[in-house]
Amino acid sequence: MRDGLTLRCDICKEENYIADRNKKTQTEKLETKKYCSRCNQHTLHKEKK
Repeated sequence: MRDGLTLRCDICKEENYIADRNKKTQTEKLETKKYCSRCNQHTLHKEKK
């Protein structure tokens, strides 16, 4: 039931993090603030398509 996904920086579009989620219980796309090493700041990271 758990699917792997990649988190992408909203500003520079670099794929920085790998996460997983349960598709049955969490139907919306994952969005979280994480540190981006390319931007050198905390930015919004969204689930890649």
